[in-house]
Amino acid sequence: MTRQGKQGSGQGGTVNRRGLLKTIGAGTIAGAGAVAIGAPFISDPAKAATTTWKVQTSWPAGVGLETFKTWANSIKEKTGGELEFKPFAAKEVVGDFELLDGVKNGVLEAMNSFTLYWAGKMPATAFLSSYLMGLRYPHEWDIFFYSKGGIEAAREIFAKQGLYYVGRIHHGPNIIHSKKPIRSIDDFKDLKLRVPGGMIAEGFAAIGAKTTLLPGSEVFSALEKGTVDAADYTGPAVNWDLGFQQVTKYIWVGPPGLESIYQPVDLMDFCVGMNHWNKLSPKMKQWVEAEIQVYSNTHFGAIQKADIEAWGKFEKAGTQINRLPAEDLPKFQKAAVPIWFKWANKDKDAARLFKLQLDVMESPTVGYVTPDMYKGLKIDL
Repeated sequence: MTRQGKQGSGQGGTVNRRGLLKTIGAGTIAGAGAVAIGAPFISDPAKAATTTWKVQTSWPAGVGLETFKTWANSIKEKTGGELEFKPFAAKEVVGDFELLDGVKNGVLEAMNSFTLYWAGKMPATAFLSSYLMGLRYPHEWDIFFYSKGGIEAAREIFAKQGLYYVGRIHHGPNIIHSKKPIRSIDDFKDLKLRVPGGMIAEGFAAIGAKTTLLPGSEVFSALEKGTVDAADYTGPAVNWDLGFQQVTKYIWVGPPGLESIYQPVDLMDFCVGMNHWNKLSPKMKQWVEAEIQVYSNTHFGAIQKADIEAWGKFEKAGTQINRLPAEDLPKFQKAAVPIWFKWANKDKDAARLFKLQLDVMESPTVGYVTPDMYKGLKIDL
């Protein structure tokens, strides 16, 4: 049984397991060999005072937003009325790149954002989501978070901003939609490309792209107006719902087995204003932490299912899908490694996170990196 399941059966004393499962069925998922259960523990909802949190996501539409809203709307019932999430789509309360300040200033109580958005303000967050040729699969990120101390480090970093980093939320690979065909690394030269910033922007700039930083909610209009020639953004399902097939003719992905070489696991997170987090009871804090794992599983599964189904839609619409030749991977690796170390040395928090990830990537368990690849480069711890 998972930790969440143990909490659900151990709190409240007389919780009936069959009834519990019926209550929270929408928040339960079996995937990747795990089952996570979020459980209510309020025995008398009529006596409970409801704490309501306004929570804005970075999702503007599609399966991501639908999954987020369905999950958020389940919280009140799951907690027996003690806690309620009022969900908002991207830009409904504050701008996408204003989410962090919105939570800090109390306009929102919590946020569900793409962690990489904060790399400009908090360089360490560039290492809390995928980056060019870094960790490549969800389980590798979980090695970092739950075996190497990454979750504790993330919480310490966000605490400096007055936020509590509850947990990472798995998401799928990002792809690039383009008005021009991209068939090799050379085709990025002088390409006007939307990227989310951080190391990813610098990585594509290093191979010749002219990069532009935009929030996801502005990608369609930028492609439509021709402000950019191409744009990175999430996966095929959400991008189909956003209408990218109407304004581009091509999709670029990585080689077989690695759908994205730059954001294979576009991690999101769930963060709460520290003052609101500290008002929760110890049991509720524990429950929310467990519930974010439930949401991560639900979100990841929904995205993957929808992505697989969406590929056929693009093909029927006449979109051409091009894969990166495997022989181009070392060229991206060569461009990426110096950028890793540059960002790691922006501050001590970034250095700390990267060292943990480098240990994982150098381990025979993963094996992406060998010392000769970064000869002469050092991490300033």
